Amino acid sequence: MKRATPTKPIILTCDPSFTAWGWAVVQGNMVIATGVIVTKPEAKKRKIREGDDRARRTREIIQQLEVVIIKYNATYIVAEQPHGSQNAKAAIMMGVVVGIMESFNVLRNIPLEWYSEADAKKALLGRNSATKKQIQDGVDALYKVYWTGYKYVDEAVADSLAVYYAAECNSPTLKYLNR
Repeated sequence: MKRATPTKPIILTCDPSFTAWGWAVVQGNMVIATGVIVTKPEAKKRKIREGDDRARRTREIIQQLEVVIIKYNATYIVAEQPHGSQNAKAAIMMGVVVGIMESFNVLRNIPLEWYSEADAKKALLGRNSATKKQIQDGVDALYKVYWTGYKYVDEAVADSLAVYYAAECNSPTLKYLNR
């Protein structure tokens, strides 16, 4: 009797941000899709409170990620853990980003692993500091990616793929699933 060859899982990898959330869908070493979810503060324009605007932006990110997860049947998530903040608004955004990612873990039962920006740079380039261009070049050497030519989009996508590479190098679970 012939055994079925297991297929590799479909992974959603994220560089979460409240303004430009980079993501990629990856299976093994093949990049299936990439994108960026952009939200902008519009409290004044919409004549609503900042907290309500933050909720609107959060909802937009969740809805767009949900579409990606369903469309590609993502069964695992890796993400960059937000770190440090320059002010109170940035600290709030960090908390929202973590909440968004953890909601998919809890409500959709999709396993989630967090990696630091330093983990991604270290795995990809062997050091803790790098320019956005160096990260993009490192990612380009590993994966076939169709770059858009828009700096903020390509940087966010490259960061999400650097996080995926860190997971490939460090996650026992991902190593097992991708064997």
